[in-house]
Amino acid sequence: MRLRAFALLAATIFALAGCGSSATRESRSLRHATLILDFTPNAVHTGIYSALARSYDVDAGVRLHVIAPAASTDAIQLLETGRVSFAILDIHDLAIARERGENIVGIMAIVERPLAAVIAQPGIRSPRQLDGRTVGVTGDPSDYAVLDSVVAGAGGNPRKLHEITIGFNAVPALLSGRVAAATAFWNDEGVALTHARPGFHVFQVYDYGAPSYPELVLCATGSTLRHDPALAGDVVRALVRGYRFTVSNPKAGAADLERLVPGLDPRLVSEELTVELPIFTGTDGQVGELDLPVLRAWARWEARFRIVSHPPDVARMFDPRFLSLAER
Repeated sequence: MRLRAFALLAATIFALAGCGSSATRESRSLRHATLILDFTPNAVHTGIYSALARSYDVDAGVRLHVIAPAASTDAIQLLETGRVSFAILDIHDLAIARERGENIVGIMAIVERPLAAVIAQPGIRSPRQLDGRTVGVTGDPSDYAVLDSVVAGAGGNPRKLHEITIGFNAVPALLSGRVAAATAFWNDEGVALTHARPGFHVFQVYDYGAPSYPELVLCATGSTLRHDPALAGDVVRALVRGYRFTVSNPKAGAADLERLVPGLDPRLVSEELTVELPIFTGTDGQVGELDLPVLRAWARWEARFRIVSHPPDVARMFDPRFLSLAER
């Protein structure tokens, strides 16, 4: 209910932002697009909110409306049904949707590294020590892949784990001692656990055999990209500027996020953004990069750990040309 209330509030705020004589005149020449986030607004979305706060969307000829999902499945469902123009999706959800036959395409990376991890109790110093222990998972298919990859990559046996479904409650499950470890995001739950009780060990999937895939991707339907490629290019242009600003001016970027999303904990935003800044840029220092060789390695990993039955067709699943348009 709280997420739904926020989504409605966000939509109202951006609708009101269009009021007033100058804004009304301006909106007549702007195209409108709606972007739904993957989760509630947090530090990983800072570049998006800087793009709004600094009118980079308007500069690109677009009035971008950003909403939060009411449930974890909302983003992909609303994108598939055409109720939103763009969505931030977890790359695994994108792969699963493509395997179902949905024509959804990734056009910009939001982060350049996996965010997935296994977080373990202070006494567990290696994933190998999880053999025979209880490990919490959300229930998402990618959780099992991350867990298996991390444990196997450390020389352990994933078949010896006792897995239980805990939903998105890794922090309380770990703090209470209900589980020895849990799958979670190192940039979110990892930071929250450090706040609550230092000493937990974070085993990032990237360090245990997974390729450096972009966890979060800006996506659109193939239909949108065919019928209005200019809109996609302009949205990418705005977000690229927003993330470049965040990387160069993290304090100002955090202030943009906190101003447009009241109620966030500034200290938590600052700490999360600090650990995320290095993953907003690719190997060439650019934001949004879609590295096709890396993505092909990811596709093989995705099938190997049974998130999907066959390696995704990277050439069809991603379209990096909009990043080239953003450079113009």
